[in-house]
Amino acid sequence: MSSNPDFNSKENLPHDPLPEELASVARAASIIAIGNIISRVLGLARDIAKSYYFGATGLVSAFNIASKIPMWFYDLLAGGMINAALIPVFSSYSRSENRSELWLITSFLLTLCVAILTPIVILGEIFAEQIVWLVSGGMTFETLEVTAKLLRITLPAILFLNFAGILAGLLYSLKRFALPAFNAAMFNLGIVLCTVFFAESLGVHALAIGLLAGSVLQVALQLPGIRGTKLSLVVDWHHPAIRRIARLYLPIALGLIVDMISRGISYRLASSTGDQSIAWMDYATTIMQFPLGLTSTAISIAILPTLARQAHWTNRSGNKDFLETLSHALRLVLVLIVPATIGLLILARPVVELILEHGDFLPKDTEMTTYVLRLYLIGIIAAALDLPLVNAFYARQEAWTPAIVGVVGVIVYLAAALLPSLFRPMQLGDLIIANAIQLCYHAVTMYVLLHRRVGSMRGHRIMFTATRATLAASIMGLVIASTLWGTTNISWPNSTVGELASV
Repeated sequence: MSSNPDFNSKENLPHDPLPEELASVARAASIIAIGNIISRVLGLARDIAKSYYFGATGLVSAFNIASKIPMWFYDLLAGGMINAALIPVFSSYSRSENRSELWLITSFLLTLCVAILTPIVILGEIFAEQIVWLVSGGMTFETLEVTAKLLRITLPAILFLNFAGILAGLLYSLKRFALPAFNAAMFNLGIVLCTVFFAESLGVHALAIGLLAGSVLQVALQLPGIRGTKLSLVVDWHHPAIRRIARLYLPIALGLIVDMISRGISYRLASSTGDQSIAWMDYATTIMQFPLGLTSTAISIAILPTLARQAHWTNRSGNKDFLETLSHALRLVLVLIVPATIGLLILARPVVELILEHGDFLPKDTEMTTYVLRLYLIGIIAAALDLPLVNAFYARQEAWTPAIVGVVGVIVYLAAALLPSLFRPMQLGDLIIANAIQLCYHAVTMYVLLHRRVGSMRGHRIMFTATRATLAASIMGLVIASTLWGTTNISWPNSTVGELASV
């Protein structure tokens, strides 16, 4: 049985000049950003089609619940492992002399995926009504019935999503970013195509079929990237890498289970404020995720392999390179996310009108989606900074810390969400503000703990960058607000032209 690669021996220590690493990170981030741009555009196209055919009705809320449950299982399994365990461990076997071990590890994980998820899918098909009631029991009986039917269509996607996630982790560790960077784009493409071609004949079921098709497309996309690999069905519980993955993944799994329970409670609470609430939340989330995906998500994934290697080299170079890479990433995130946040805050309503207010999406839906979006933006900067910080812990193979902080964050969220209901009926805004409080708590705690564990991340430089970005973005915001005021006082030939001019 092969042992772990030796990172301590001098002959195995790769050449690692920091400028080359940062350039590599920049190239990888660019590829991932392009994938994210296409994914976000297709995500917007998905929501445009969804809003056109179904508005923000209970049918959309039903689909959102039916789509979230497979995604939760993906987040719990492959999604939770990619950054925390797969990339750090796979990266340690990515050198050419260790590739046979890498194929063996990947094969075992794919085999395990089939063995665990097949019974879960079967049980989900049997108990779909009960699962739906637990998650969204506040909705009407008719909406719950539709949700259960849609869930039975989307459940098999759990298998394909996790297959695609494991293969993406393999390709990321090999620094083959091009194909996995477009995973989410293929997923959204499946939903868009099925909605456009089948919504009129199949109704809301077209969305569920599209989700399943998108998950299959994700797996198909990865296949050219793994050509030449020797993957097969295999069981090897005793391989040291499997134990490392299990050790890294266990705390993540516990944290994600708590997070799944929290999200289930959140949707249950949201459903009690009206059948449309979940639809408004989902539309607002899609728009908010656009700048987040182009900035923090791309940068966080791109730096992880570099941070993982630098964490292994600390015995020779200390934490200097690790901290410099992380500080550079945080400053880059701030430069990008601060102006995006201010711009979106000002342009929230015209953006929602332009993208969504067509077909069955009514002006009231625009008003509520705008309201939810602006509340979500309270926590977007914290969310953007949190992703690189969490990945820094994963790179150091310290998965327990983010997991414990995440569990406490769930408690913070529930306390903030439920506290107002002691004095008045619960409102949708309470849940969104509680989410922002949770994000801020998590980001600040991650930064403080990492500073204590590793050392200074050049906090003064980060603050300087944040100040400059805020000042520049504020000037930009004034220009945007003035321009918006001017365009709203002009009589345009039609509403779409006015919305385009405003944006």
